[in-house]
Amino acid sequence: MGQSKMAWQPEENGLRQILQLLKESQSPDTATQRNVQQKLEELNKYPDFNNYLIFVLTKLTTEDEPTRSLSGLILKNNVKAHFEKFPPEVTSFIKAECLSSIGNPSPLIRATIGILITTIVAKGELRNWSELLPTLCNCLDSEDYNVCEGAFGALQKICEDTAEDLDNDSSRPLNVLIPKFLQFFKHNSAKIRSHAIACVNQFIISRTQALMVHIDSFIENLFFLATDEDTEVRKNVCRALVMLVEVRMDRLIPHINSIIEYMMLRTQDDDDSVALEACEFWLSLAEQPICKEVLQPHIERLIPILVKGMRYSEIDIILLKGDVEEDEMIPDKESDIKPRFHKSRSHTQKHQEGDEDGEGSDDGFDDDDNLSDWNLRKCSAAALDVLANVFREEILPTLLPILKETLFHANWEVKESGILVLGAIAEGCMNGMIPHLPELTPYLIGCLSDKKALVRSITCWTLSRYAHWVVGQPHEMYLKPLMTELLKRVLDANKRVQEAACSAFATLEEEACTELVPYLGFILETLVYAFSKYQHKNLLILYDAIGTLADSVGHHLNKPEYVNMLMPPLIQKWNILKDEDKDLFPLLECLSSVATALQSGFLPYCEPVYQRCVNLVEQTLNQNFRNLTSFPQANINQPDQYDPPDKDFMIVALDLLSGLAEGLEHHIEGLVASSNILKLLFQCMQVDCHLCPLDPMPEVRQSSFALLGDLTKACFQHVKPCIVDFMPILGSNLNPEFISVCNNATWAIGEISIKMGSDMQPYISMVLAPLIEIINRPNTPKTLLENTAITIGRLGLVCPQEVAPTLHQFIRQWCTSLRNIRDNEEKDSAFRGVCHMINVNPGGVVQDFIFFCDAIASWSQPKADLKEMFFKILHGFKNQVGEDNWTKFSDQFPQPLRERLAMHYNV
Repeated sequence: MGQSKMAWQPEENGLRQILQLLKESQSPDTATQRNVQQKLEELNKYPDFNNYLIFVLTKLTTEDEPTRSLSGLILKNNVKAHFEKFPPEVTSFIKAECLSSIGNPSPLIRATIGILITTIVAKGELRNWSELLPTLCNCLDSEDYNVCEGAFGALQKICEDTAEDLDNDSSRPLNVLIPKFLQFFKHNSAKIRSHAIACVNQFIISRTQALMVHIDSFIENLFFLATDEDTEVRKNVCRALVMLVEVRMDRLIPHINSIIEYMMLRTQDDDDSVALEACEFWLSLAEQPICKEVLQPHIERLIPILVKGMRYSEIDIILLKGDVEEDEMIPDKESDIKPRFHKSRSHTQKHQEGDEDGEGSDDGFDDDDNLSDWNLRKCSAAALDVLANVFREEILPTLLPILKETLFHANWEVKESGILVLGAIAEGCMNGMIPHLPELTPYLIGCLSDKKALVRSITCWTLSRYAHWVVGQPHEMYLKPLMTELLKRVLDANKRVQEAACSAFATLEEEACTELVPYLGFILETLVYAFSKYQHKNLLILYDAIGTLADSVGHHLNKPEYVNMLMPPLIQKWNILKDEDKDLFPLLECLSSVATALQSGFLPYCEPVYQRCVNLVEQTLNQNFRNLTSFPQANINQPDQYDPPDKDFMIVALDLLSGLAEGLEHHIEGLVASSNILKLLFQCMQVDCHLCPLDPMPEVRQSSFALLGDLTKACFQHVKPCIVDFMPILGSNLNPEFISVCNNATWAIGEISIKMGSDMQPYISMVLAPLIEIINRPNTPKTLLENTAITIGRLGLVCPQEVAPTLHQFIRQWCTSLRNIRDNEEKDSAFRGVCHMINVNPGGVVQDFIFFCDAIASWSQPKADLKEMFFKILHGFKNQVGEDNWTKFSDQFPQPLRERLAMHYNV
């Protein structure tokens, strides 16, 4: 392939080669495909190879359109991979060809050129392609429809992909583009109208200034398009209004009644995709403070529309294989299994897994997994759920008659949607539903054995939404029959029902906790039997149900007959799974809960489990280290060149080790002694800070600090020699930007200080200042505040001389953080610490003494010697200021506080 000095022209031979290649690449044969890949790599060495590709796309009308389009797509991939290496003349040629062919008569070729332009722009070329936007903008005014549509197609892709760059561009292109787009809202071609709105829609959420100045004419134009015949246009109008609710509600208010009317109409649109876009409006509106006020006049008409939207459509039922009742023997396709995300341990003072970072639980509108794409049914259900939370019982007079009609309907699809409605309103309308539950609950328990699998599965979910109420009633009435039927469904012949029942049962376990103890034998029999019955996907959910059971009943699980039922199948799975199998995650999580619950009952199983966890951590660290030494730059410059280790294995293994340490306590001592876990822990704490610039995973540190705290409690003799290495790392992780990491580091420092006693002294300066900063930060989550306060108290307990001088910097926050937690060991040690500090530095508490009094009063039963400390401090203060001043001071106390202190401490 040569390059002549005049305008570039392809050579016959080169062109033939490329056309041959394009033909071959359409072959279904994998060997041919591989061959094509290899040839493409070779051809990329010739600078003008890309000229040939653009030539075929834009000029070679003798070839068919799919082949030409393919040429453009190969060029697009080259631009993505090698654009920086293109010679300047090739780049200019490609850009010029794109712009001159934007109006190609073929829609396929135009669309391909649009994609190519966007890919070039995505390479940061908006700055280096000054003629692009003006040219496209001029093309919009062309008399030739193809030119106008081609330019708009390209502009829409550019707006979608680089909205932010356009907004930040110093030449302010949007000041020209947005008013221009608005002119086309009334164009006679639906496709162009649709492009125009889609372009503007990209700038709503970011509140782009260039759009905000035209907001009123934008809204006016949207209203003009409200009745458009074209579905794409209607969809884009709905999308715009949904976003405007979030961004410019003020501008919608004057028209809100007609907008609501319009959206009710569109939520019933014949086209499902339009209905879905419109239905999103109710979700957005529900988040607005003004929602109740503006929706009140319409709610009676809206509710039936949403209920109707909750029915399965015919296409849903086909996709869900709703007519297949028994499929338990059919193995799962791997593609059906969603990736699971492990939730790392977070230490709160009560040792629960905190939901600090706000991941909510699955709201059940995702029950149709192979339809996991959002659809009208799910959106309508979610909308009813949020609106029930806004209107509460007020919507029941409208809903109850509808429920009566749907729940008992002969047609199963209608009945199924009624059961979904009942579940969707559970949270918002709970109080109003209570009088109806004694009648509804037995009816629903009956529906668990409906002949339609889709009815059985939705009933599982709906009943789980009322689990809290069920558990609060006498067991004989609802809990026992519900449990019996739900456990039958756990063994259902339909996989979807198994899954729904297992999830619902896990919810019931969380609500009932130790109330389940009398039924443990029966529950375990069922769950263990399910092991032999379940296919791959539901097995993962079964692990979760077993782990939740262990969390809920705790040490009650530690009976020989339960251990003998539960452990063999878990250990059998444990032995089958290979170290690199992702199914280890849910199994390790499950075993972690089981180990914590069984305590000494886990001893016979702990050695192989402990050993494997240590190996998993070590393997991941080694692989990480190998990557860093063999590809020191690869992971930064060419992340696709090497395979990063899957740190999830390490995280889950660390968490299981935590569960073992917490459950086995001092029994773990021998295992720790004979392994290198502390050395590995030291490496884990550093793994994701500076070593891996690409993939800093705070969860590794989070789990490392949790394990360090648990080992400190279980076998400090092995941790102590390493404290000098661990403390600086803990100190440097007191960064509230990573809430859970900071939380666990804080907790571990507190546990270490209790064990170290006065030997903690050299480390105080390392950790005290950041802890004081955290306790004084606004908006710190409650758990972190409580952990921080307890740790500061514990540091003061072991080193009062060092901590007491800073008392005035934290005492007020300290008292308000700890007044709300229950009496427990941690609170006890923290308060002793503060008493020691007050004895060393009484002046530090004077300004905030009322807060300290309030914190003392939050104890229901302090130990006798702690109570004595409180007594001495209160009376010391009273004697110091004199009777009169004390009376003036205590007159400011709220009545209950004054009475408590007088009664318990005689002041």
